[in-house]
Amino acid sequence: MVPVSSFQSVSMGIFVGIGSRYEAEAESGISHLIEHMLFKGTKNLPTARIIAETIEGVGGVSNAYTGQETTVYYAKVAASQLHIAVNLLTELVRNPLFEPNELEKERLIIGEEINMVYDIPDSWINILVDQVMWPNHPLGRSVAGTHQSVAAISREEVISFFQGSYHPQNVLVAVGGAFEPREVIAQITSLLGDWQSAANPTYEGPPQAQPEARYHIEDRPIEQGHFCLALPGLSRRHPDRYALSVLNTILGDGMSSRLFLNIREDKGLAYAVDSGLNFLQDTGSLVVYAGVDPRRAPEALGAILEELERLHEDPVPIEELRKAKEYLKGRLVLGLEDSFSRAAWIAYQALFMDHIKSSDDVLAAYDAVTIADVQRLAQEIINPTRYNLAAVGPFGQGEALAQLIVR
Repeated sequence: MVPVSSFQSVSMGIFVGIGSRYEAEAESGISHLIEHMLFKGTKNLPTARIIAETIEGVGGVSNAYTGQETTVYYAKVAASQLHIAVNLLTELVRNPLFEPNELEKERLIIGEEINMVYDIPDSWINILVDQVMWPNHPLGRSVAGTHQSVAAISREEVISFFQGSYHPQNVLVAVGGAFEPREVIAQITSLLGDWQSAANPTYEGPPQAQPEARYHIEDRPIEQGHFCLALPGLSRRHPDRYALSVLNTILGDGMSSRLFLNIREDKGLAYAVDSGLNFLQDTGSLVVYAGVDPRRAPEALGAILEELERLHEDPVPIEELRKAKEYLKGRLVLGLEDSFSRAAWIAYQALFMDHIKSSDDVLAAYDAVTIADVQRLAQEIINPTRYNLAAVGPFGQGEALAQLIVR
């Protein structure tokens, strides 16, 4: 519970410790399918239209998303309408119908979602690079599954997976914004207090460290080429996670990052170029993305590799370090001005961390990062034998790209 009396809105989220990482290959996409089905009808809200009108009828918004390790349902409403959001979200996770006809329709809808992502190269490339980085592993599969896997999942398997995942031991409710905690806790307890616990689902551990660089080139007759270069990162509990965030900011987060200034502003090689982090329970990744003229893709990749090598070899100047830390601190403060962000801040820590840090704790952790911390981490993370390249575009066999990382 994160009450903020100055807000006029309130957000509620139900965070479930389940996602694509927990799925067997044959049931790939089942967590995402369940997320969709919860909006298709429940015992007390039997149709998708009634569910939508319940929240939109008071001017609120609701949605959900599935990731590799979590599935989240949320709603945001005016403060006076919080009881509507509480009733809606608890109803979704307690009383879904999984009506057979709706399930068959939803398979088709998810099939179109899979098609849509495939047709958007800068989205599809993120799925490809996970496949390269985590081959034959749940982390390397698309959250949405495949046409084949989604079509083969039975209603009985959906219900069994839901019952094994959605229970009090594996669910966290968070509320942020303008509300009275005692009233909200009483309402949530009345709706969820009799929910029966079960054993938490399990997941496969991370694969062993890769021995050499890997790549996958998907040849497509499109105008722009897209590629991602991924490296193993850190887990969300790792003590160096704040230093890695600083390193990533210096490398490719924002318009003053090295990649943006060098690849786009100085060399004119890309419109979009950036880097990002994915923190998971026991592993993670650092991923660089670029959308480029296919004829200049090798030059762009070469320039990115040079920036990685520079981070590996040379200490970061003190002023660049200071700017990166201030960037991260400012983004954190701005991000927490939203009621759902306040709720999610607490929820993810409560689900995955040993204790909950305040925003002041994290600001101090960023401040504590030193030049030596960043260089030490760069020398640990940036290892050419652990490069993972995925590319989509008119690259043929992609020899010009592959030869830059396979030595």
